[in-house]
Amino acid sequence: HRLTRMNFVGVSELGQLALLRDIGIVLGAGVIASLLMASLRLPAVTGLLLAGALCGPFGFSLVEDKHTIDTLAEVGVVLLLFTIGLEFPLSRFLRIGKTLVIGGTLQVGLTAGATIGVAMALGLSFSHAVPLAFAISLSSTAIVLRGLSDRGEIDAPHGRFIVGTLLFQDLCVIPMMLTLPVLAGGGTVGELLKHTGMSLGLAALAVVVTYLVSRKLLPALLARVDKTRSREVFVLAILAICIGIALATGYAGLSLALGAFLAGVVLADSPFATRALTEVISLRDLLTGLFFISLGMLFDIRAVIEQPLWIAGIFLMI
Repeated sequence: HRLTRMNFVGVSELGQLALLRDIGIVLGAGVIASLLMASLRLPAVTGLLLAGALCGPFGFSLVEDKHTIDTLAEVGVVLLLFTIGLEFPLSRFLRIGKTLVIGGTLQVGLTAGATIGVAMALGLSFSHAVPLAFAISLSSTAIVLRGLSDRGEIDAPHGRFIVGTLLFQDLCVIPMMLTLPVLAGGGTVGELLKHTGMSLGLAALAVVVTYLVSRKLLPALLARVDKTRSREVFVLAILAICIGIALATGYAGLSLALGAFLAGVVLADSPFATRALTEVISLRDLLTGLFFISLGMLFDIRAVIEQPLWIAGIFLMI
């Protein structure tokens, strides 16, 4: 029994060492690649993507446990949207609500329509063109917000509009995902409309209920935590609130990023907004960096070598 336990502990420690080694490799590669990009006057994000490509399975395969890196990266995106929400009280969005709905609808609709037209002109069927159109009509929230943040344009009029459009895209993911089974022959148009309407209604209800409940409870909870005069407890409370609301919206069929943003908006008007932003911003930057590295791990150089003209053409078209 003692030998078995010692072997188990040894295996567990080896697993921990492997995980720390993977994190150390990607962080070190990210620093080196970012310094290289800085010397070329390119954004640091470019260096992080390059580091991921080199460390990933299509590069030198330096990382064994990519799943853990992806999980940490997802937490980084959640914290990124949370901190953005802290800078956006609900009153700001209400001022651009009409413009946001019209602009978001036009952006998603026109981009998807144009993509479907081009794809079908190139010989793709409608059922294959629609998923491609959905993908192209959406943007990476993390990449866009990181760019706006680096340029100090989050709070600019166009920055607020772009943030709202990104959140509108997150809501559009629900009907998009429900459309795919119909295109694959898994249901009728009537069933699609029924399920889409129900899902959107439940999603909207979940957002409203989450916001109202959080609006009543969270300031009182943080006031109680603040009385402990413990920085550690305050940081834990902020992270628990952020992840808890993100999970609530995730179970409702929405994205975790949207829930995290909602958590930030709830706290934006509270007296704890500035302190919460200060406490989590360093952790956010670290984990967001891991997100870009994990994104770079998806890059397969073989696809570029095998189909260079197609990839260049699609890139220019987008």
